[in-house]
Amino acid sequence: MPATLQDSTKSLSLNTGAQIPQVGLGTWQSKDNDAYRAVMAALKDGYRHIDTAAIYQNEDQVGQAIKDSGVPRAEIFVTTKLWCTQHHEPAKALDQSLNRLGLNYVDLYLMHWPVSLDANSIRDGNILSVPTKEDGSRAVDITNWSFIKTWELMQELPKTGKTKAVGVSNFSINNLKDLLASQGNKLTPAANQVEIHPLLPQNELIEFCKSKKIIIEAYSPLGSTNAPLLREPVILEIAKKNNVQPGQVVISWHAQRGYVVLPKSVNPDRIKTNRNVFTLSDEDFEAINNIAKEEGEKRVVHPNWSPFEIFK
Repeated sequence: MPATLQDSTKSLSLNTGAQIPQVGLGTWQSKDNDAYRAVMAALKDGYRHIDTAAIYQNEDQVGQAIKDSGVPRAEIFVTTKLWCTQHHEPAKALDQSLNRLGLNYVDLYLMHWPVSLDANSIRDGNILSVPTKEDGSRAVDITNWSFIKTWELMQELPKTGKTKAVGVSNFSINNLKDLLASQGNKLTPAANQVEIHPLLPQNELIEFCKSKKIIIEAYSPLGSTNAPLLREPVILEIAKKNNVQPGQVVISWHAQRGYVVLPKSVNPDRIKTNRNVFTLSDEDFEAINNIAKEEGEKRVVHPNWSPFEIFK
């Protein structure tokens, strides 16, 4: 029997009291003018949640699309992120992001990774880059700085009105525990955006964040580049049985688990279908849950931040 698809209009509550649309548009790896076209298509189709980041280097396209869409700014939830070379000055970095976006504020500002990169190692003058040491490794700065210090600065930003909320990204349970227990912490992060998909379900992290009232956001929800999960036999079987697209199966699984999901696409048709969700049967839901148990967990986004252990 075909599934009943519905446009996702559900919102979840942040610990600030604000509402965040559950299905948003991710813009990572949207290059050239793709981000502009994707955001325009998404907003036209009814999306009201757009996720970008300084390091994506497409904030200008995202902001222009928001402006050109005709959708009132107040109706759109916009997220951007602090890049690792600017951990010492998040207020300045936020101002620069707002300038690129052409916006007066964002709804959520995230620390992109819990590690600082040494800005003094930048050779080309581009602050939005990944500076490296002479041996080619990332110029990680853990001797003079920590994400605890970054958070102490970030937690003051909502008072400026330039962001409605602040949060983190790519934080493990241990890193969250360290942040929450730190002496200077006065604010629980509103969100933690991490890689989640059926091959990396992150059950423990989801439960921990739920217990601390930190909303989880799933990036790379289809398994990142080339969406390998859309070729999984279990996913294909469920899609065929319900007469839906494989991507709709996976995104519906995410939505059914109760957190924010950020599928990225630059294809207008796929952008539209990604927002169509349905309720999986208990049997199908469990079959997807079992993929990681049967095949083993697989993390797609795992850059080397040595000597800092990101996912300890």
